Amino acid sequence: MESPRTAISGISIQVSLSGYSFKVREGDGEVRSFPWQSADRLFTTPEFQRRYDTVDISLLTPKCTLVPESFFRPEAVRTLLSDVVALDPSDATGYVRIPELGAVLLFSNSIGESLSRVLAQTVLTASGAQAPVLPEMYYLLKALPECEDYNKVVASYRDGWLHLAVAQGRSLLLANVYAAPDFTTAEYFLFLALKRLQLNPEVTTVCFRTPLESEAEMSLYRYFKAVVEL
Repeated sequence: MESPRTAISGISIQVSLSGYSFKVREGDGEVRSFPWQSADRLFTTPEFQRRYDTVDISLLTPKCTLVPESFFRPEAVRTLLSDVVALDPSDATGYVRIPELGAVLLFSNSIGESLSRVLAQTVLTASGAQAPVLPEMYYLLKALPECEDYNKVVASYRDGWLHLAVAQGRSLLLANVYAAPDFTTAEYFLFLALKRLQLNPEVTTVCFRTPLESEAEMSLYRYFKAVVEL
């Protein structure tokens, strides 16, 4: 067990067009989860007035795609990304490597919000550094090993977008974002993806990174072996 002197605290913040949610991990292992909040509460949120050992800020951007490391060239990020998603001329692009998958995640954080940038400037690490704002898909892929089952399904849903990553063991099968105006449509895409991958929901645990409303959670329980919020 870690001593209080070496224990690590952290905060994980998810940002969408309509606001933010977050989880705080204290040095003693306690985890506190906070539901979706509106942007006007940012400067009155006491948890944002302190510093943490680790700070993760994810943006639920649909403008992302995963490419094999062997296909990747830094100068071609915009071209590769625009082959998959619609980019405006002013959209900034970026990338982050995921070595354990042998892949690179290409993305644009230009989705018409400024909240993620303000949070990065407000919630700092213990050293005073700003955390990078990375796509929600990055954190979905990083969360796959947290799923204990052989079939690993990690998802997030907010503001009409379902973010979904599926793996079997260490093999990534799918990483995609679906336009879903309501949760019923999000469930449709979730089941469609599992059907195409020949995975049985009845023996599968689905893990959600975003907070689930009770009605949505109960709906998922009708089809999946278990529902877990990461």
